[in-house]
Amino acid sequence: MRQIIIGNWKMNGSNALVAEIAPAVLAEAAQLAADLVLCPPATLIAPLAVALAGQVKVGGQDCHAQEAGAHTGDIAAGMLREAGASYVILGHSERRADHGETDAEVRAKIEAARAAGLTPIVCVGEDEAARAEGAAETVVLGQLARSLPEDFVAPPGGLVAYEPVWAIGSGRTPTAGDIAAMHGAIRAALRARFGAGGARVAILYGGSVKPANAARVLALPEVGGALVGGASLIAGDFLAIARAATLGSAAGTG
Repeated sequence: MRQIIIGNWKMNGSNALVAEIAPAVLAEAAQLAADLVLCPPATLIAPLAVALAGQVKVGGQDCHAQEAGAHTGDIAAGMLREAGASYVILGHSERRADHGETDAEVRAKIEAARAAGLTPIVCVGEDEAARAEGAAETVVLGQLARSLPEDFVAPPGGLVAYEPVWAIGSGRTPTAGDIAAMHGAIRAALRARFGAGGARVAILYGGSVKPANAARVLALPEVGGALVGGASLIAGDFLAIARAATLGSAAGTG
C-alpha cells in the first residue's frame, strides 16, 4: 500500500508560499512512491489547487457539519470541494482544545465531508497526562469509537491520524515501540468494527515529524504515512519526509 504524506499548514501561508512550494513539490511528486496532500488555510486552497494542477491533492483543515446556513466564519465541506479540495482534516487536537470540539461534533463533520465527496483525515490522540497515567490507549480508542460513523470505510473512505498531543510542535516523539503499539491497537479496533474495510484504512502518524525521524517512524508496522505540521511549510523538509516514505513504503500498512 502506498504511504500518504499530508502537510498541515495550520494558520500559516501566503500566495508567496504557494508560488515557492508548488513547483518544488511538482518537480518530485511523480517520482515518489508516496501520495502527497497539502492542506493550507482555506484562503489558499484554490490557488494551491491551480498551482498543483491536479498532480498533487489539496485538502482543507476543517469544515462545518451543515451544508449552509447562518454560521459566520465557518466553511462548508461543499465549499472546500468547490475550491479544489479532495481531503479535509477533522478532529485535530488543536480544534478539540481551542474550540472545544467533541467527538460527536467531529463525527457530524466527518459525515458532512463524506457527503460532499471529501476524504476525511480523522485525528485522535492523547495528552501528556493521559500518557503518564497509562490511559493513552483508552483515550485514543475512545475517541476513535465515538468519532467514526458507521459507514466510514465506504467510498470515499477516510484516513485516521494518530497524533500524541504532547508531541505536536514540541520536537519530542514517542518511542518506536509506543508508536507501533498505538498503531497496532488502532488497527485492531478498525478491524473489529469494520472488518476487511478496517484493514485497508491508512493510519498516519503525526507529532513532530521531521526529516531526521521520518524514515524511522514511517518504517514501523501499521504506519501508513504522516501528518506533517511545521516541516510542511518548507519544501525541502516536506520532500525529504516524502522520500523517507518512498523508502519505507514496503512497511506493513494494513
